[in-house]
Amino acid sequence: MQADSEQAHGTAGGRTSDAQRVVALVDDDRNILTTLSIALQAEGYATRVYSDGEAALDALLSNPPDLAVFDIKMPRMDGMELLQRLREKSDLPVIFLTSKDQEEDEEAGLAMGADDYIAKPFSQRLLLARIRAILRRAAPLEEGQEADAPASGSEGGLIMRGRLSMDPARHQVTWDNKPVSLTVTEFLILEALAQRPGVIKSRNQLMDAAYPDDIFVDDRTVDSHIKRLRRKFRAADREFGAIETLYGAGYSFSDG
Repeated sequence: MQADSEQAHGTAGGRTSDAQRVVALVDDDRNILTTLSIALQAEGYATRVYSDGEAALDALLSNPPDLAVFDIKMPRMDGMELLQRLREKSDLPVIFLTSKDQEEDEEAGLAMGADDYIAKPFSQRLLLARIRAILRRAAPLEEGQEADAPASGSEGGLIMRGRLSMDPARHQVTWDNKPVSLTVTEFLILEALAQRPGVIKSRNQLMDAAYPDDIFVDDRTVDSHIKRLRRKFRAADREFGAIETLYGAGYSFSDG
């Protein structure tokens, strides 16, 4: 059964923005759907809620929101299968919300393309902070808005490092002119590494680059993102080895 709420509530000032962001919630627990929907609407977001993965998949593809929050453990189609099928056609930012807290569950979710992972019981404040952070990073440039100043060694906003090309304004990445599809979090981690080739970035530095607003993320999450980055680049180049691990120190990018 599908429960769908697309009514947009105004912000605290009573105004409704023309650019109001839409968050889809997919969970078979109606109490969680109701509680999170109210909290998000109080923050100025519009919400759409679904209690069934199959119905959610059709809606997410036909009328994409700006971000989705999936529960993993659901009947018929669980969150893992929902994300897997979604990723075949969409790079929509996704946060997993689940009662499972084992490391292998987190790694599996991140490996399939989730942008973040929060275990129940969870803090609504933490979830809202992560939603804000991911939406801010995923936001396209407004008409007439200029991209950030080019990084050192880049041209026209592009970051060129050997066979790697990154376009932060368009969130596009290529390796040997082959496109590589990255989530927002993956892009920001790679960007932090590629901006200064050969310089070791600690896990804390990479967490700061990918997770602003003082959001706590443990080391395993960064390691999982690095594994996923390598997997995606090796799909384009089996010999890819530009992201190097320096045990006990962190990671670096080699453009040689």
